Amino acid sequence: MDTLISGNILTFEGNPFDHPALSAVTVQPDTAVRVRAGKIVEIGPRATLLVAYPEAVHHAYGDNLVMPGFIDAHAHYPQTAMIASWGKRLIDWLNTYTFPEESKFSDPAYAAQIAELYLDLLLANGTTTVTSFCTIHPTSVEALFRAAAARGMRIVAGKTCMDRDTAPAYLRDTAQSAYDDSKALIERWHGNGRATYAITPRFSPTSTPEQLDALGKLWAEYPTCLMQTHLSEQTDEIEWVKGLYPNARDYLDTYEQFGLVREGALFGHAIHLERREIDRLREMDCSVIHCPTSNTFIGSGLFDMGARTRDGLRVGLATDTGGGSSFSMLRTMAATYEVGQLTHTALHPAQLLWLATFGSAHALHMSDKVGSIAVGMEADIAVIDLASTPAIAQRTLHVNDIWESIFPTIMMGDDRAIAATYVHGQRVAQPRDRTL
Repeated sequence: MDTLISGNILTFEGNPFDHPALSAVTVQPDTAVRVRAGKIVEIGPRATLLVAYPEAVHHAYGDNLVMPGFIDAHAHYPQTAMIASWGKRLIDWLNTYTFPEESKFSDPAYAAQIAELYLDLLLANGTTTVTSFCTIHPTSVEALFRAAAARGMRIVAGKTCMDRDTAPAYLRDTAQSAYDDSKALIERWHGNGRATYAITPRFSPTSTPEQLDALGKLWAEYPTCLMQTHLSEQTDEIEWVKGLYPNARDYLDTYEQFGLVREGALFGHAIHLERREIDRLREMDCSVIHCPTSNTFIGSGLFDMGARTRDGLRVGLATDTGGGSSFSMLRTMAATYEVGQLTHTALHPAQLLWLATFGSAHALHMSDKVGSIAVGMEADIAVIDLASTPAIAQRTLHVNDIWESIFPTIMMGDDRAIAATYVHGQRVAQPRDRTL
């Protein structure tokens, strides 16, 4: 049976960083999306589609914004329980909070509990696709893939690999076990339903050259996987890397020499890049993932969105929970705007919405599947109430166009703004409908 979802439909006609924002991103009022078998099959005037498909189930959202589900391109689901933990710098924060929490994921029951809670929190915030690090334990990966499959969500994830003595002994694997465990997980999950495997060295300071070499060889064996890691998050981290890899040209080279820099590589943060790194990332068609709430929360620095988009890099957007302080991509877009102001790039709300959807899908090499409302795309949809709180509602009484109506929700909205979330065409119950 067909489903009609109607409201103000957000569509992309182009990249708003390459074309005028108002022509690249449009909002079509009183329009409906027709969904069948989890795919978008038609978009047209609401009245026309209601007449053409009288038997269709109609979900009417009036003046609400109907847009692609958010895509979170870099996160750490094992850090759910310790999000918003007070910290100083990255390494202190990892040792004090992150690593002890991640040690708990050897327990399959605990991993399953957090995986289910985490994905429900994402869905409550309108996020329908996520890319997440797991822990060194294969059980943590199994738990997240199972929970995503049960919800029909598109998911990218992988076993985090760390074998260097810079990581605590209780969270180390080996070069061989990282290869063996990751290979087994790839064969079980990669391409299974809506799952994609990402080969996942945490970052070069916690992996030996032998482990990075093993993971580079594994990626060569399974080239359709993605590869996710961290790059140039903090200046003291970069100095640490130089000490551990004295022969490397720069931080990126610690991955490049092992075959980990190519199309499908996802580099979280990438704040303090050198010119050679920028040029090489573009040449090899790699993606960089902006994590604004994490970068400000841990004091890492300011990602220059204007410069990186002008450089022609694929740029995704992410919460980076739990270094990031919110599960909400609305809050992430607000922080992106604020960081943009500090780096002299005034981002239009159309650009922010593009980054949180199509931009992230493009970074994940999935823009032919998710990230936009268009015929043939998977029907992952978020419906946004543009007057979800009294503060936002009073602001929308004094607007001149749809973008002035959208921007206050980006800046002040939270999960209360999510009127509905659809995953593969199926409406997901919201927290107000059930208990998480």
